[in-house]
Amino acid sequence: MIHAKRVLWTVLLAAAVFPVAARAQEGRGDVIYVPTPQVVVDEMLKMAKVGPSDYVIDLGSGDGRIVITAAKKFGARGFGVDLDTYLLKEARTSAKKEGVADRAQFFERNLFETDLSPATVITSYLLPEMNQKLRPKLLALKPGTRVVTHDYDLGEWLPDEQKTLIVPEKTVGDPGKSYIFFYIVPATIAGQWESLIPVGGRGVIYEFDFDQGFQQVSGDVRVDGKEARLPLFKVRGDQVSFEVDVAQGAGLVKHRFQGRIQRDAIEGTATIGSGQKPQKWTARLKKRGELRVSALDAAESVLR
Repeated sequence: MIHAKRVLWTVLLAAAVFPVAARAQEGRGDVIYVPTPQVVVDEMLKMAKVGPSDYVIDLGSGDGRIVITAAKKFGARGFGVDLDTYLLKEARTSAKKEGVADRAQFFERNLFETDLSPATVITSYLLPEMNQKLRPKLLALKPGTRVVTHDYDLGEWLPDEQKTLIVPEKTVGDPGKSYIFFYIVPATIAGQWESLIPVGGRGVIYEFDFDQGFQQVSGDVRVDGKEARLPLFKVRGDQVSFEVDVAQGAGLVKHRFQGRIQRDAIEGTATIGSGQKPQKWTARLKKRGELRVSALDAAESVLR
């Protein structure tokens, strides 16, 4: 029922607001500003575990409350972008008043043309069509970059976490409720990888074939001519962890792998068999695969 209500409201709100918002992002008109309630701002930043080492970029920053809160309450730095000059002036005034003008800045920029590479955290309150257009740009960021959206998700890219807040003062969207969606930009593990692992006094070749859609990964592993299907697992930033039962001798042996994904290697540990100690594990990329995304994302990639 909640989902149905959200979908209906999305359609109605998009029809009423999106043409105006789109024109504003192109620099031709004013955007309808709907501020994120402060309780939602606080929870968004908590879900992203924002701290002093973070750089927060808010897309469609309005009165600046997200970046200002990130700087004042969580010690972070960052900036917001918007096309409304009045709101930008208000945000800069507020940052100065709160004593964080050196760590919370605001720029008149089109969010789709903004360089997001400095960010460790991206925040937004955008309509679904804008999120969809923005998604390829987010997926291209450094693995581990955190993304938090208010009310509207990123479509086929499922959130790593989500939360519903009761917000009595909220009168738009689903009145009285706010939805927060949290994502971690995944490294790309799709492709064929190979490892040489000592097993029973000899080196055994493990061949992995990973298929990846956003952070979700499936695939197979081949050992001594025997193939095993990998259970579905997730890439979390540049970290990977999965288990698989591999046929050895007359039975199945539990294998546990965990590691950090680099461009052409995965470095970590492998634990083979119950009660065994982890040993060093390195997998080398043999053939790179592609991250599966929607047809729209593929089209955006071609246009870029």
